[in-house]
Amino acid sequence: MPKKYAELRTKMSPESRARAREKAVEFVRVMALGELRAARELTQVRLAKKLHIGQSAISKIENSLDMYISTLEKVISAVGGTLEIRAVFPDATIRINQFSQLGKSRRSRDGEVRGASS
Repeated sequence: MPKKYAELRTKMSPESRARAREKAVEFVRVMALGELRAARELTQVRLAKKLHIGQSAISKIENSLDMYISTLEKVISAVGGTLEIRAVFPDATIRINQFSQLGKSRRSRDGEVRGASS
Protein backbone atom coordinates (compact mmCIF):
# COMPACT_ATOMS: atom_id res chain seq x y z
CA MET A 1 0.00 0.00 0.00
CA PRO A 2 1.48 3.39 -0.98
CA LYS A 3 2.40 5.78 1.80
CA LYS A 4 1.43 9.42 1.88
CA TYR A 5 4.24 11.91 1.42
CA ALA A 6 3.32 13.61 4.71
CA GLU A 7 3.97 10.32 6.54
CA LEU A 8 7.33 9.85 4.84
CA ARG A 9 8.32 13.46 5.48
CA THR A 10 7.72 13.15 9.23
CA LYS A 11 10.20 10.25 9.33
CA MET A 12 12.90 12.31 7.57
CA SER A 13 15.60 14.13 9.52
CA PRO A 14 15.43 17.94 9.45
CA GLU A 15 18.56 17.94 7.26
CA SER A 16 16.94 15.55 4.76
CA ARG A 17 13.78 17.68 4.66
CA ALA A 18 15.87 20.81 4.03
CA ARG A 19 17.78 19.08 1.19
CA ALA A 20 14.52 17.83 -0.35
CA ARG A 21 13.01 21.33 -0.11
CA GLU A 22 16.09 22.86 -1.80
CA LYS A 23 15.96 20.32 -4.63
CA ALA A 24 12.24 20.90 -5.13
CA VAL A 25 12.75 24.68 -5.30
CA GLU A 26 15.61 24.28 -7.77
CA PHE A 27 13.59 21.85 -9.89
CA VAL A 28 10.77 24.37 -10.17
CA ARG A 29 13.18 27.21 -11.00
CA VAL A 30 14.70 25.50 -14.03
CA MET A 31 12.28 24.62 -16.83
CA ALA A 32 12.20 24.68 -20.60
CA LEU A 33 9.37 26.72 -22.16
CA GLY A 34 7.34 23.62 -22.96
CA GLU A 35 7.62 22.39 -19.37
CA LEU A 36 6.64 25.85 -18.10
CA ARG A 37 3.58 25.91 -20.38
CA ALA A 38 2.53 22.46 -19.21
CA ALA A 39 3.13 23.36 -15.55
CA ARG A 40 0.82 26.35 -16.05
CA GLU A 41 -1.77 23.86 -17.39
CA LEU A 42 -1.85 25.23 -20.93
CA THR A 43 -1.83 23.16 -24.10
CA GLN A 44 0.06 24.36 -27.16
CA VAL A 45 -3.31 24.93 -28.84
CA ARG A 46 -4.63 27.16 -26.01
CA LEU A 47 -1.38 29.12 -25.86
CA ALA A 48 -1.42 29.57 -29.63
CA LYS A 49 -4.97 30.96 -29.45
CA LYS A 50 -3.91 33.44 -26.76
CA LEU A 51 -1.05 34.60 -28.96
CA HIS A 52 -3.09 34.55 -32.20
CA ILE A 53 -0.65 32.20 -33.90
CA GLY A 54 -0.74 28.56 -34.98
CA GLN A 55 0.04 25.61 -32.73
CA SER A 56 3.02 24.71 -34.92
CA ALA A 57 4.54 28.13 -34.14
CA ILE A 58 4.32 27.32 -30.42
CA SER A 59 6.11 24.03 -31.05
CA LYS A 60 8.82 25.86 -32.99
CA ILE A 61 9.25 28.45 -30.20
CA GLU A 62 9.43 25.75 -27.51
CA ASN A 63 12.10 23.85 -29.43
CA SER A 64 14.13 26.91 -30.37
CA LEU A 65 17.52 27.51 -28.79
CA ASP A 66 17.61 31.13 -29.99
CA MET A 67 14.75 33.62 -30.20
CA TYR A 68 13.93 37.29 -29.95
CA ILE A 69 13.47 38.64 -26.44
CA SER A 70 10.14 40.07 -27.61
CA THR A 71 8.95 36.58 -28.57
CA LEU A 72 9.95 35.18 -25.19
CA GLU A 73 8.22 38.09 -23.42
CA LYS A 74 5.00 37.43 -25.32
CA VAL A 75 5.02 33.74 -24.40
CA ILE A 76 5.77 34.40 -20.73
CA SER A 77 3.05 37.06 -20.61
CA ALA A 78 0.53 34.71 -22.25
CA VAL A 79 1.13 32.07 -19.58
CA GLY A 80 0.61 34.69 -16.87
CA GLY A 81 4.12 35.79 -16.01
CA THR A 82 6.47 38.70 -16.43
CA LEU A 83 9.84 38.28 -18.11
CA GLU A 84 12.84 39.57 -16.19
CA ILE A 85 16.39 39.46 -17.50
CA ARG A 86 19.17 39.32 -14.94
CA ALA A 87 22.95 39.29 -15.04
CA VAL A 88 24.35 37.05 -12.33
CA PHE A 89 27.86 37.73 -11.01
CA PRO A 90 29.68 36.11 -8.09
CA ASP A 91 29.10 39.20 -5.95
CA ALA A 92 25.77 40.52 -7.25
CA THR A 93 22.68 39.87 -9.34
CA ILE A 94 21.59 42.79 -11.50
CA ARG A 95 18.16 43.06 -13.13
CA ILE A 96 18.54 44.46 -16.65
CA ASN A 97 15.73 47.00 -17.08
CA GLN A 98 16.39 47.84 -20.73
CA PHE A 99 13.59 45.49 -21.75
CA SER A 100 11.04 46.42 -19.06
CA GLN A 101 8.85 48.40 -21.48
CA LEU A 102 8.80 45.58 -24.02
CA GLY A 103 5.27 44.69 -25.03
CA LYS A 104 3.51 47.45 -23.05
CA SER A 105 1.99 49.01 -26.18
CA ARG A 106 0.91 45.62 -27.56
CA ARG A 107 -1.39 44.76 -24.65
CA SER A 108 -5.05 45.44 -24.98
CA ARG A 109 -7.19 46.43 -22.01
CA ASP A 110 -8.06 42.79 -21.28
CA GLY A 111 -4.36 41.88 -21.03
CA GLU A 112 -4.27 39.96 -24.29
CA VAL A 113 -0.97 40.11 -26.16
CA ARG A 114 -1.09 41.21 -29.78
CA GLY A 115 1.33 40.57 -32.63
CA ALA A 116 3.12 37.50 -31.29
CA SER A 117 4.71 36.45 -34.54
CA SER A 118 8.29 37.64 -33.81
